[in-house]
Amino acid sequence: MPDQLPMFPLNAVLYPGISVPLHVFEDRYRALVHHLLRVEDPADRLFGSVAIREGYEVGDHGNQSLFRIGVRLQLTEVESHPDGTFDIVAVGRDRLQLDRLRGGGEFPVGEVTLLDEPAGAVPDDVVERARATFTAYRHVLGEIAGDPLEGELPRDPAYLAWTLAAATPLPMAEHQQLLEAADPTERLILVTDLLRSELRAMNVITSLPATEVARTKWSPN
Repeated sequence: MPDQLPMFPLNAVLYPGISVPLHVFEDRYRALVHHLLRVEDPADRLFGSVAIREGYEVGDHGNQSLFRIGVRLQLTEVESHPDGTFDIVAVGRDRLQLDRLRGGGEFPVGEVTLLDEPAGAVPDDVVERARATFTAYRHVLGEIAGDPLEGELPRDPAYLAWTLAAATPLPMAEHQQLLEAADPTERLILVTDLLRSELRAMNVITSLPATEVARTKWSPN
């Protein structure tokens, strides 16, 4: 049987292992946060998110506007405000497939299937190409808009793949493609190719990627 999770669709693609700050102001998602805070064990304060293909709503036709592959997240920090809104931080735990979305209650609830990450070693040359390409991209972007990543790159190949996917400004469809990649090897090869394409474009036109203008600290809801 599919698991049931509170759902928080967003205009962004999220990844396992990556923390995301969210400003929660819409009634149904404020209700979702209240629901999670009533869960006694913080490790069980779990909800799901999938990216919205178009529009902002998840009403009667919401399933048609959502990507199917998303992320299960754990609520880790909450700051409440007098007006009833919240600033929260959540961290991605693992991937999920949204099988069905029910939106008739206080907040959306999804029937989801959790997706296993395939085991297996990632070839060293794939890892090194990805690291070297991102380092070059990081240098070029840093001269235009600042470093896109705080700190050093992780050594673990799987976490490296998620980190590069999250740190690279790309159109939503390409971010979703990275999330849906079959395994860390495929994901690192894909993000390397995408970064190389960005580098080629930036060498011709020295400017930010087009998606940079849409990046904000807080995700809308």
